[in-house]
Amino acid sequence: MDKVLEVTNLSKSYGKKEILKNISFSLNRGKVMGILGPNGEGKTTLLNTIIGLLHPSSGQILLEGEILPIERKKKISFLQDKNVMSKWMKVKDAEKFYRKFFEDFSREKMNEMVDLMLVDSKAKINSLSKGNIEKVNLALALSRKVPLYILDEPISGIDIITREKIIEAIIGNIDENSSMIITTHFIGELENLFDEVIFLKDGMILESGDAEELRVKYGTSIEGVYKKIFGEG
Repeated sequence: MDKVLEVTNLSKSYGKKEILKNISFSLNRGKVMGILGPNGEGKTTLLNTIIGLLHPSSGQILLEGEILPIERKKKISFLQDKNVMSKWMKVKDAEKFYRKFFEDFSREKMNEMVDLMLVDSKAKINSLSKGNIEKVNLALALSRKVPLYILDEPISGIDIITREKIIEAIIGNIDENSSMIITTHFIGELENLFDEVIFLKDGMILESGDAEELRVKYGTSIEGVYKKIFGEG
């Protein structure tokens, strides 16, 4: 099975403050990886370094065997933990913008996902609830056809019904030709999606491996492993 992503001895510092510390892992095609940890432990910095928004202080990142290719946007679809749409836009305007900017964007898939998640395509962004904005951002990210999808806190701070729709959309987007990274500290609803898991604390990997093997090793769910590692519960 070929590797979509390889991260080797990755570190990121701001001055004397080291945010990421010698991180190494790989992700095979067709697999979903959960990167788990409380807020402020380096998850978003790691994602921003992978997609090229930040430059590594040391180490190497290979995307389909290439060292951070210039055309990263053609290979990675990134759902940020914030709204990226202008408030003046309608949902259909955001769809037109993505279609113009990304050649791999599927209008048909976007329409299917908006229908699935019960969002009005004619609604203005500034009229939508936080949950519906999350749905639209996710639909935009998942309506592309790329080797790697990265979802940063896709269900953070939204209601349980909206979470169910978002998880349903994520499941429908998983296939053998692409891989996915999900960061979250809401584990219970998402853990059945994970093939592999990394637990990140203070910018270091405390534990990692096959999700089922970790369940057996610790005798509990991935959420239970999280609580044991981070001393919660």
